[in-house]
Amino acid sequence: QVQLEEIGGGLVQPGGSLRLACLVSGLTLDDYAIGWFRQAPGNEREGVSCISGADSRQTYYADSVKGRFTISNDNPRNIMYLQMNNLKAEDTAIYYCARATQYTTSQSAYEDWGQGTQVTVAS
Repeated sequence: QVQLEEIGGGLVQPGGSLRLACLVSGLTLDDYAIGWFRQAPGNEREGVSCISGADSRQTYYADSVKGRFTISNDNPRNIMYLQMNNLKAEDTAIYYCARATQYTTSQSAYEDWGQGTQVTVAS
């Protein structure tokens, strides 16, 4: 059974940092792409970043997080990370990870969503 679990959310001040982790079980990261998405209250879920499990050089970042967020994977441990620096109030959202059978930025291709982890950026 494939399961993804997000951990690492919390409350942080503007300008601060958090590292989210997506714990993956039931599959091998080498064979899939993992994406991070977020949903703020009243907004639709949006793509934040994704990475190919087979080629970590294949990455995508939403314009709103470029230069501040970094996605990476630890394939032997089946964990994928999202390092978030210089956080802003507008980054406040529930963050989710999900997997796709191939590298894609299309949200509809992702499945096996985790429960999400809350990130709140406030002073």
